[in-house]
Amino acid sequence: EAPLKFYVEDIKAAMMEHIAEQVDADGVFHLRDDKTGEMLSLKFVKIHDPVRQINGSTYFACTDFHVVGEPNKLYDLDFWMKPETGELEIYDTKVHKEPRKSFIYGWYKQPRYTFVNDRVISLY
Repeated sequence: EAPLKFYVEDIKAAMMEHIAEQVDADGVFHLRDDKTGEMLSLKFVKIHDPVRQINGSTYFACTDFHVVGEPNKLYDLDFWMKPETGELEIYDTKVHKEPRKSFIYGWYKQPRYTFVNDRVISLY
């Protein structure tokens, strides 16, 4: 059987479905920060373009979420997904960039890692 191929629309639809399933009644997405252990309460903002296929069976999307009540305090969350039973299922979520505040520039997103050949490389 030929492997399934997923396109941009499929990746984005899987992300939106995942987010919709995870949010509480107030539309808040809860995530334990994998580095600090802090429980984050976030609101979805957008999916970044491009979403992409990393290898034959792994797909990837980067997103922005803001801290509840603080729309300028943004987290950049990365999601990895694989096809399971014909649909894309999210299997890993990481905080890619965390909000930091600069006296001069206000809130900005500080990266925790970068990608080298689609591999996560920690920055600190």
